[in-house]
Amino acid sequence: MASRSMIDAPEQDICVTVTLVDGLVLVRSAFHHSMNYRSAVLVGRPRRVEDADERIRALDAIVDQVVPGRSAYLRSHTRKELAATAVPALPMYEASVTSRSGGPVDDDLDIRQGDVEAGVVAVWEALGDAEPAADLAGTVPVPDHVDDGCRYALRG
Repeated sequence: MASRSMIDAPEQDICVTVTLVDGLVLVRSAFHHSMNYRSAVLVGRPRRVEDADERIRALDAIVDQVVPGRSAYLRSHTRKELAATAVPALPMYEASVTSRSGGPVDDDLDIRQGDVEAGVVAVWEALGDAEPAADLAGTVPVPDHVDDGCRYALRG
């Protein structure tokens, strides 16, 4: 179904926030615990993409962001699918990017106590092996673009 907010109020500014957690920073006091992260905040006024070719390119780009090259192997979008999907384009007029990296920052008193573990616990995304659909006809091997592409998507 098309996004209700894109239909009802397309002329509104929106804020899009994305945060990736890279690590949990564990220190000697609860007050100083933190996270290593990368974060972006984008502000803009979206427009609804009406041009069919632009919409198809945008939808294919989303699929290819998850599994690079995947859209080239799929059937074309149907009219029904395109009609049911609102595609916004967000020209950005304001953006903010922030991050935190590195190890613990403790008070000297906490460091001198020395009886509490401190450090960083890494956080990462991982994909498992592709499992074929139960209704897959015959023996269709996992294509390279899925096997290699998913691994690239996590590193890239």
